[in-house]
Amino acid sequence: MTGTTPPRKFPFLKRRGDGAPSPAESDGERGLGASLEAEDTTDGAPGPRGGGTGTGEGPVATEPATPAPGRVAAVRDGLLRQGRNAKAGLGVLADRVIEIAPRIPVRDLHTLRAQFPGLGPEQLADRLISGAAHGTSTVGASVGAAAMLPVPPAMPAELAAEITAVAAIELKLIAELHEVYGQRPEGGATRRATAYLTSWTNERGIDVVRPLTITAALSGPLKRDLRQQITKRMIRNLPNLVPFLVGAAVGAVMNRRDTRKLAERVRQDLRAAQVPWDQLTSLPPLDQPELPPAPTPAPLPLTPRDDNRPT
Repeated sequence: MTGTTPPRKFPFLKRRGDGAPSPAESDGERGLGASLEAEDTTDGAPGPRGGGTGTGEGPVATEPATPAPGRVAAVRDGLLRQGRNAKAGLGVLADRVIEIAPRIPVRDLHTLRAQFPGLGPEQLADRLISGAAHGTSTVGASVGAAAMLPVPPAMPAELAAEITAVAAIELKLIAELHEVYGQRPEGGATRRATAYLTSWTNERGIDVVRPLTITAALSGPLKRDLRQQITKRMIRNLPNLVPFLVGAAVGAVMNRRDTRKLAERVRQDLRAAQVPWDQLTSLPPLDQPELPPAPTPAPLPLTPRDDNRPT
């Protein structure tokens, strides 16, 4: 009927005691949409995950987690610090190898022929290579046995000790191979040690007939190449730290293989420029590195004798 107020849609709902209409009754006045709106607003705050009500029902909308800027900066600074520490450690190890190179005792050709009588150049070179390969394999087995129970803080020290010992053995081998094939570099112990270091770094022999190779060895960026060679050796020696004596076997095999490979490369270059023994001029004996003098014990203080002491 026109002009009259429509009857209530929910006549069974009663008014509250204060005379004000209840929320459900007032929502009924406005329709079903108002009832849904009132339920969303009065049911409580939404849950911790968006897209649903406080009861946790409904679709869940996940947002991609982005790391905090402070955490990213901390990770970046940690990586940069580790890189600087590794570079500094390689520099210290390279300095150590350069320092010990002139102090390695090297046998000259006369001494080698006296110790291995009746052998020619090739047989003598084979004996030297076999002895050096056995020495480096022993070093690898020792380091692997020490790493039977791995201790992470001690692993860099173990690798550094292995690299230093193996470098000393292989530098001695390279120097004596140059003696066997008549390719001794000119100069004193420091100049020859620099040439042998370059030969070890580049895994090639030094040709004394071509002064360019020795000049490049003395004036080139030796320390940078040596640092790269040490890094390559350390990466190859990482399996030596496998626990439970597996690293000992791996270290022995890999060091023996690497020493033989290095020796064959150097030997091939030296064989191409070999000078026969009967054509060698009389070479002076190698100046051996001077050992530090032994400390003299201090004399014991004399105590005065007491003649009144009973015998």
